[in-house]
Amino acid sequence: MPKQSKRYRALESKQKSTEPLALDVAVGRLKDFGTTKFDQTVEIHMRLGIDPKQADQIVRGSVVLPHGIGRTQRVVVFAKGEMAAAAQEAGADEVGQEDLANRIKGGWLDFDVCIAAPDMMGLVGPLGRVLGPRGLMPSPRAGTVTPDVAKIVREYKAGKVEFRNDSGGNVHAVVGKLSFDSTRLQENIQSFLNHINGLKPVAVKGHYVRSISICATMSPGVAVAV
Repeated sequence: MPKQSKRYRALESKQKSTEPLALDVAVGRLKDFGTTKFDQTVEIHMRLGIDPKQADQIVRGSVVLPHGIGRTQRVVVFAKGEMAAAAQEAGADEVGQEDLANRIKGGWLDFDVCIAAPDMMGLVGPLGRVLGPRGLMPSPRAGTVTPDVAKIVREYKAGKVEFRNDSGGNVHAVVGKLSFDSTRLQENIQSFLNHINGLKPVAVKGHYVRSISICATMSPGVAVAV
């Protein structure tokens, strides 16, 4: 376990209770932890009552947060012809075919999102060994394999985030920056929570959302009431 800094321990000691808080109160407490010189990223962590070994209980998808995530995501697109032109016009950072695939094979991974037109998957498929472990492989389920590449580029540029439960049934996502005012941060988090609740697998019995926590890059976690 990494050693915690004096600053971290001091912030942790400010929490008089670890009981879950209403979202607005939890956001207020988290903002009190903004004592660094840089703008910390805010994340949400949810423990779900799913069995991640069961294919019908996977919780995965993407959502456009109302106020973005506080940074512009770098988007690359595999497309040709009119789709390639539309992707460039929508703001894609890189658009290509074999040339882009060769750059990625050579180790270039300086991007956050990879989108592909359906007719490009024959080219993109072999890149799975490189992109898959990094969570960058285009997927129809995630909406990153699509005939409307321009629309998806615009969504990611506007603050769309992807998520997928891990092997422990937990979901993690970026929901903004600590510099966001409380209202914007709360609305982003609530939007994410609503989306996850709407994805409850039919096969799940009992409590679906077991626990919720929000934290910043260098802060303790704050429990949020389910």
